Amino acid sequence: MMITLNGEPRATEAATLADLLADCGFGAKVATALNGDFVPAALRTTTPIAEGDRIEVVAPMQGG
Repeated sequence: MMITLNGEPRATEAATLADLLADCGFGAKVATALNGDFVPAALRTTTPIAEGDRIEVVAPMQGG
């Protein structure tokens, strides 16, 4: 299926948001949104993704 990940089209076979994060190599310390709605980390394994979904993944940055 095709989704949009951080503004870029992407093909994926992932069934859930957690599967997608693992497939894309994201670590556990990220914030996620599905179609504009925040998804808490505890719900990622039960949050299905579907064709055309818009997913945002934001990782914290360190620096000074």
